[in-house]
Amino acid sequence: MENQFAIFVTYVAHLMNGNLVTDLLSIGGKTRKTGPDPPPPAHAGGFNVHGTFEGDGGMTRADEFFGDNHSFNETLFQKFVDFSNQYGDGYYNLTVAGELRFQRLQDSIATNPQFSFKNVRYFTGPPKPTSNEGIAEIFSMHPFLPGGNVDGKVNNFVVDPTSADFTKPCVLYADIVTTVQGLYPNPTGVLKRNLIKNLGFLYSSLPTALGAQCDQLFPYGQL
Repeated sequence: MENQFAIFVTYVAHLMNGNLVTDLLSIGGKTRKTGPDPPPPAHAGGFNVHGTFEGDGGMTRADEFFGDNHSFNETLFQKFVDFSNQYGDGYYNLTVAGELRFQRLQDSIATNPQFSFKNVRYFTGPPKPTSNEGIAEIFSMHPFLPGGNVDGKVNNFVVDPTSADFTKPCVLYADIVTTVQGLYPNPTGVLKRNLIKNLGFLYSSLPTALGAQCDQLFPYGQL
């Protein structure tokens, strides 16, 4: 994985779902192994927390609406295999990624009344072979704007013009910072210090990871 993109993904997940005091992040569900809970509304819930880093339309996991967004789904994996055979001659490549991504989005629109695909998920959702390689090619196969089903109905997808997309990467950065502020409204001590440091690490990755030159935000001040 390209280094700056790896930094970006790591710190998005860590800031939203990790334990900022112990500097530990669960790659599954919530666990005591990451240390004592942070003050609410933060949760240190790991990758499994829906609506932050994890989201709908995954390749091998069901949408959270169906009750299990973390267990390996053999049916979805078989679709991955079938698409690799159909579009990649048995290999997983950019063509497979583009077709599979579009199909999974259509599946969720048709079955999940709470389907959402915007902001962070819009960037982490594409089933790309490696890091940020080929994202433009994948999206160009079946262009798809951010949004979600509304009014609790399936097949009721509405574009969200306020969401970040690949033409507005700084909106994504601002959304991440706003989300972190919501999780940690009044941090103090070590927690505040680590939030400042980790937000700085996230910002340092933006020019390479997203091709963005954004104004840096300092919701907790500077060290």
